[in-house]
Amino acid sequence: MLVYIICYAASWGLAHFGLYGPSGAALLLAAAYLYWADYRRSGNLIHLRGLFGAFWVGGQGVACLKLSRLQADWSPVTWICFFLAFSGFWLTFEALNRNRHNRETFRMGRRRDRAAARPLFHCILALTAVSAAAFVLEAAVLGFVPLFVRGVPHAYSEFHLTGVHYLTVSCVLVPALTVLYFLEGGSRRPRNNRLAVLAAVISAAIPLLCVSRFQLIFALVLALFVYCARENGVRLWMPAALAAVLIPLYVILTVARSHDVAYLNGIFEMKNSAMPIFISQPYIYIANNYENFDCLVNALPAHTWGIRMLFPVWALTGLKFVFPYLISFPIYVTKTELTTVTLFYDAYYDFGIPGVAVFSCLLGAAAWRLTSGLKEIRNPIGYLLYGQMAIYMVLSFFTTWFSNPTTWFYLAVTGLMALYCGRSGR
Repeated sequence: MLVYIICYAASWGLAHFGLYGPSGAALLLAAAYLYWADYRRSGNLIHLRGLFGAFWVGGQGVACLKLSRLQADWSPVTWICFFLAFSGFWLTFEALNRNRHNRETFRMGRRRDRAAARPLFHCILALTAVSAAAFVLEAAVLGFVPLFVRGVPHAYSEFHLTGVHYLTVSCVLVPALTVLYFLEGGSRRPRNNRLAVLAAVISAAIPLLCVSRFQLIFALVLALFVYCARENGVRLWMPAALAAVLIPLYVILTVARSHDVAYLNGIFEMKNSAMPIFISQPYIYIANNYENFDCLVNALPAHTWGIRMLFPVWALTGLKFVFPYLISFPIYVTKTELTTVTLFYDAYYDFGIPGVAVFSCLLGAAAWRLTSGLKEIRNPIGYLLYGQMAIYMVLSFFTTWFSNPTTWFYLAVTGLMALYCGRSGR
């Protein structure tokens, strides 16, 4: 933590004097150290605190480089919030860890258990069937499939039926379930194994048809994280193969969404107009989220005292249709096309600096509970839950996961599958 404090103070000071390169480098160095420290202590490649340190602090370091004209010097409140977001998380995790005198050691992979694979197979088939049926229903009612629409950059966001779309996007859990199924030993029946693979392929195809880059990345990365959690490691060819698949598919989906280079460069407003799109696009998708938080800090007229963070309640219960004012608050962003925000955006929107501090401590406690319990998991769905939390830590710079109803829908589905697998195991 001391290394982080020193680097953070240096980054803030350097940014104040307009030395953006060294400012960003200081935080990138801190991010690398924070991940290495937790990995060295635990042996866990996807240690939740390590991932959060690497990607939250690293993302802030990327933003501090100020490579786009959309970016401005942050207010002191923004700097304080970003510091509290990580330090509250880290200190809560550390306090709980020391209180339990729990020396972190990551357990080795479990033995295979075909009895556990059987309920996983049922979950794979059921979830794929429900998701595919929901997708067909949406396509039939709306009259189009986004992949086959040309010249409409936001066709994917129009592909949405209220309530039904949650079922459609639940397909992202299936590839990870399939990984678990085979790690538990699969089935002695080749037909069942082929069906499981087919279900995973169908589930991966749905984000392609929806031209959703995010859902595709979520599904495949979740499968990799589940493997890491279950087997205590990853073979080197796996992330390489994942990148080899994701990069061309990402490009194809970008083209399918009618986002050409000129369109994207016009949005990103990079200071160096000659910067290649494969650098400027990931840069702005990381950096501008921190700018949107600073925009919120500077523009917010009043806090909303929990209404923003309770959006999943308003959405999943339908109360947002009965009381529209519950969701009528504006979003403060640097540009209308760039609407992604950080994990702590709604915490500040609701409660300001105290909201960020308390929320970070709650996240730290939840991360500690999952990390410390990883070596004692008996229900295989526990690895799926851990994998989801790992993604939320990796993409902490991207969106407000825990005030997103889709996140809670995934967690609810995961809980139901855990109950089913637990009962079947007994």
